[in-house]
Amino acid sequence: MSGPSERAPRRVTVAEDGPFLVEGPVEVVLPDGTRQVSERPVVALCACRRSRCFPFCDTSHRRRSRPPDPQV
Repeated sequence: MSGPSERAPRRVTVAEDGPFLVEGPVEVVLPDGTRQVSERPVVALCACRRSRCFPFCDTSHRRRSRPPDPQV
């Protein structure tokens, strides 16, 4: 039996203006304690919180405009 320290690390790719791509399978624990599981080989996790199936990305961010960043 292999423990957590013996497993290879998961790769997470941060896409510019897009989701976090995580090599699956993954289990996501939400702030309320609920767990979402995906067995897919690559999972897109929503970074903008506009997804209808949050925490997973459904590309909703593409249909809505993001407010412009304030000028510093």
